[in-house]
Parts: sequence; C-alpha cells; structure tokens
Amino acid sequence: MKISERINRIIQIKPWEDKDLDLLFRINAPKMMQHIGGPESNKQILKRHKRYLELGSKGCMFSISLLPEQESVGSVGYWQTIWNDESVYETGWSVLPSFQGNGIATTAVKLAIDEASGENQHSYIHAICRKLGFKLISECEFEYPPGNFMRCNDWRYNLFAGQ
Repeated sequence: MKISERINRIIQIKPWEDKDLDLLFRINAPKMMQHIGGPESNKQILKRHKRYLELGSKGCMFSISLLPEQESVGSVGYWQTIWNDESVYETGWSVLPSFQGNGIATTAVKLAIDEASGENQHSYIHAICRKLGFKLISECEFEYPPGNFMRCNDWRYNLFAGQ
C-alpha cells in the first residue's frame, strides 16, 4: 500500500475551534506563504482566526487531523462569495510542508465538498483545483491576499451533480 493510500484513510476534518490558533500560526510560516504575499502579522492571524470561528451560515473552516494521534496537519474550508455576479462557495486549504505530497489536501477538500454539498445552499464551489471532478471554467485574475493579484485558472465543482 502506498503511503498516500494509507494516509487518505485516516484523515479527519473538524470545525475550526479556538484551540486551532496554534495551527494557524504554523501555517503562516514563510515557506507556506511565499507565493501568496508572505506571512501575515500576528494581528492579521488573530483576525483570520476570529473570522474562521465566526463564519456561521456563510461557510465553515476545518482543521485537518491525522488519526489516531489527532495530529493537526492543516486547514481546509469553504465560504460564501460572489463570483461573476453569482453567489457561490470558494474553497481553500493549507497542509504543513512535512505532510504535503501524500494526498491529504485532496482528501480534506473532498470531505469539505461533502459538507458544503449537504448544506444545499449554492450550486457551485470554486477553487484553484483540477482534481476531484472540478471543471476548468476560465483563466482569471484573482486577488489574494488583498492588493496582490495573480493569474490563475478558475475551476468549478457542481455541488448538486451527484444528487
């Protein structure tokens, strides 16, 4: 059995909790943030943590854990946004460098998609992702973090396709 197959079976996502603040600081490492504007300040991290805790009906952030140790290895989530005049979900994730390349992000995104699907709120979820049945919509300019524009592909997943 390949390591990615073994890891895929022991991944859990849990709604973001106050205790996940330490994980957010670990994700904020320069190596993790180098392509998206660099690390955030402590103040920005605390504001992000608060947003994650208060998403409510507009989405959900999760910590990614490996079982049975329940070791926190990243985050994944989805949130409501407007894209091309349509209300949709957007999804994003981060996996700590020592755990990357093992299929953790793919499995965690799938689990988050399942959660978003169950809400029956939006037809689509968008991501910079070509796995899991996402369909390429177009190339676009995307702002993240605020003030930092990048060219990327817009991929969309139909949340109701399997229903």
